Amino acid sequence: MLTDVVNFVVDTVGSLGYIGIFLMMFLESSFFPFPSEVVMIPAGYLAYKGEMNIYIAIFSGILGSLMGALFNYFLAIKLGRSFLVKYGRYFFIKEETIVKMEEFFKSHGHISTFSGRLIPAVRQYISFPAGLAKMNIFVFSIYTTLGAAIWVIILTLLGYYLGDNELLIKEYLRYIIIGILILLAVLGFWYYKKIKKSS
Repeated sequence: MLTDVVNFVVDTVGSLGYIGIFLMMFLESSFFPFPSEVVMIPAGYLAYKGEMNIYIAIFSGILGSLMGALFNYFLAIKLGRSFLVKYGRYFFIKEETIVKMEEFFKSHGHISTFSGRLIPAVRQYISFPAGLAKMNIFVFSIYTTLGAAIWVIILTLLGYYLGDNELLIKEYLRYIIIGILILLAVLGFWYYKKIKKSS
């Protein structure tokens, strides 16, 4: 099943090119539950085969992620929390998720936007509390772009160097996610100590 999905994405990206990467990463970064792994890894593989420019592919992925995040950001500002709670369930967004994201954002400040982009099942929703809190859009864009860039580059390089070896990609990706979570935990601890010391 996964192989069929990956083949479909490879065909789609191959036919639509960089626009296809942008559109799919836009969807992945907004409220639509679309995994970035099945977009950027095939894009990296196509770059390895010489059918794409790896730098333009990465740029398209980052730009799509940023635009999708901004879509959620403005959606939260325009519609407000009550609307998201009422209708979010139709887009797989539970009220508990919104509440948790708000609490996470308030507790950890702007750094939550950066770290949230690197956490599975969180990166799609981290823009909502930022929008509800009306975070400075320039600061939001910078943190979002940095977080998205790291993730997009990792996935693209996996596809470039490992090609279509699905089992090896899964194994490496698992280790990478664990490593990222550990680094974020260290970063969070450092940030907490810094805030505690300054207060």
